[in-house]
Amino acid sequence: MRLALAQINPLVGDLKGNAEIILEACYQAAKRQANLLLTPELSLWGYPPRDLLFKPNLLKQQYEILDEIAQAIAFESKDLKVLIGIAEPTGDLHLPKLFNSIVLVESSGWKVVARKQLLPTFDVFDEKRYFRPAETLGILHLKINKREWKLGLTICEDLWVEEELQGHRISGPDPIARLESQKIDFLINLSASPFSHNKIALRQKLVAKAVKRLECPVIYLNQVGGNDELIFDGSSFVLDAQAELIIKLPTCRKALAIWEPSQKKESTTDLSTPEEELFKALVLGVGDYARKCGFNSALIGLSGGIDSALVTAIATAALGAQKITGVLMPSPWSSHGSVEDALNLAKRLGVSTQMVPINNLMQSYNSALEMPLGKLPEGITAENLQSRIRGTLLMALANQQKHLLLSTGNKSELAVGYCTLYGDMNGGLSVIGDLYKSDVFRLSAWLDSSDSYKCRAELGLTNKEAIIGEAILNKPPSAELRPDQLDSDSLPSYEILDPLLQALIEQRRASQELINSGSCPTLIKQIESLLKKAEFKRRQAPPLLKVTPQAFGSGWRLPIAAK
Repeated sequence: MRLALAQINPLVGDLKGNAEIILEACYQAAKRQANLLLTPELSLWGYPPRDLLFKPNLLKQQYEILDEIAQAIAFESKDLKVLIGIAEPTGDLHLPKLFNSIVLVESSGWKVVARKQLLPTFDVFDEKRYFRPAETLGILHLKINKREWKLGLTICEDLWVEEELQGHRISGPDPIARLESQKIDFLINLSASPFSHNKIALRQKLVAKAVKRLECPVIYLNQVGGNDELIFDGSSFVLDAQAELIIKLPTCRKALAIWEPSQKKESTTDLSTPEEELFKALVLGVGDYARKCGFNSALIGLSGGIDSALVTAIATAALGAQKITGVLMPSPWSSHGSVEDALNLAKRLGVSTQMVPINNLMQSYNSALEMPLGKLPEGITAENLQSRIRGTLLMALANQQKHLLLSTGNKSELAVGYCTLYGDMNGGLSVIGDLYKSDVFRLSAWLDSSDSYKCRAELGLTNKEAIIGEAILNKPPSAELRPDQLDSDSLPSYEILDPLLQALIEQRRASQELINSGSCPTLIKQIESLLKKAEFKRRQAPPLLKVTPQAFGSGWRLPIAAK
């Protein structure tokens, strides 16, 4: 048997377009004499379709499309069979009214062959809103080349049952345990698993565990592409019956690979670093968000700081230098060095710039507010006015020139509210909103190192010189909203702040636990207070690209008014 693994990038809700992508994979698989083509979880819909699943016309349309795919296979590649992910109506009036299912499509028609058993309802996942868990095993019997094959079928979370590796698991049956007595030839797992730190390695450990329990090879096929806040990295692979890596598909790229059960281990080794995986994921997230939302270009406010520098580098790799415009908006408090650093960065990346000084606008706002306030704006009010003037200018330019405005704030700032609503928070997408400030420095340093050269070349960035530059890398962080301002005037150093934020946000550790571990009680109370007070800001922030286990996105659901 020859299997084709199609690591595809669907557009959520575009059933016709996704069917065309699947059919193109069918043609490529047929050319390579494959017998069975695999596509990811809910491949006809794209993942996650969310409330599009409530549209009856789409549910009806999917069946018409499956018929069309079967007809196309009969015409073009009669012997090929395809596994496609669909949303299957249950046929009764009980809620939820769908199964997350796999159908086998062939020249004679199509049929449901497996349904998802474990439904994630945590963080960004809310599958029990839409789907009903299956009670039956996914077993597929195929006769190919005069041999009877018995394949196990699981869908994404059905594989995530190893508590000692994950630290938790969904309550319910163990789909792998249910397959142990079935003596299958190999297991197929069709997934839509989003990227986060260390997840690629964790998937291989989970699959290796399944290999040992089932004593057979396992195919793990994952979706690729950015869908809103989620980035699906692909990174599909096959482990043989000894849990050796036989095939690994690329990270963050579409691909189609062929696997046969007799295939031997690949000689190539994946040497990508965590920084390379993260950078590629962010590039994919920006590129797909722009493309799938209908934007051809992006606009970025360039301050001369490290955050906007990294966002500009990511956007340039995602869209191309000719599609990026950086806007400099110096105020009386902007240093000459910051303006020069921003211009030099733009030159190194080859992006265009516009200069819009805001001195006169600041004076106009001051004059307009002096009478109702009884004095000139001062303190935080005056500082926020500068940010809001810049935000208004950026939105106007983005509207007029049809750019996607990219926000440049980081996770540390979003956590403690060190950001301005309707100012630097403006934008259609927050690129680094799930990177702590220390992550921004780490990723920027990697980008300027020789370790990044190969990755940069693949993404079309120059590999002859530093991109971010020493001047920006070594500059003390500052919003430059008042004379000689530094972030450290208002916040602890990021080396101290970020680990505490990570403990509070991602690990959900109690403040007393951190204090008992040696953290300063006053500092912990200050950070907790800032974290809570900034909740109303985060609720109004643009969507951000999720790259950690807990981001300030749809998976962060704290109330605003709460004790």
